[in-house]
Amino acid sequence: MKTLLWQGIAFPSLEYFSIHENEDYHVVASKIIGSYQQKIYSASYRLIINKQWEIKEFFIDSEVNAVKNTLTGRKIDTNWEINHSVDPNFKGFQYIDISLTPFTNTLPINNLQLEIGDSKEIDIMYVDLINSDIKPVRQRYTRTDLHEYLYENIVSDFTAHIQVDENGLVLTYPGLFEKIAEN
Repeated sequence: MKTLLWQGIAFPSLEYFSIHENEDYHVVASKIIGSYQQKIYSASYRLIINKQWEIKEFFIDSEVNAVKNTLTGRKIDTNWEINHSVDPNFKGFQYIDISLTPFTNTLPINNLQLEIGDSKEIDIMYVDLINSDIKPVRQRYTRTDLHEYLYENIVSDFTAHIQVDENGLVLTYPGLFEKIAEN
């Protein structure tokens, strides 16, 4: 088991994160608290990830200015059941990107196994915790160095050079997140 503490910079926050590995899965549990533009938020999430770093199940509880929201997802074959209903918008998706945490970048980083200089566009379930929304987005990851990836959001033109450790966990996500402790 590994435990990390990430500090949110653009969205001032702290995240207490743990990952546990068993024979078949990685199990992630995390808690986030913070604030952004007059919004005070908390979130907890639990992810079940297979050994290939593909998301299989997620459970997210969040609260923004005292308004609570729960979002669940479970992969059934190539379909995603979101809050107990199959959502065709996410058919075949392997990854989730949860706002307010750098961890979900680890999923494609570890799954794609890119060589330095290689890149790949992928479909992602993007969960916007502040606005209680989930939608499909297109992203690109390019491996620029042994422990660095260029992240690009295809729709918004947002880019960032993400520094990761030997396990693919984010060390620095410029202007957004920084790892401040590990155990």
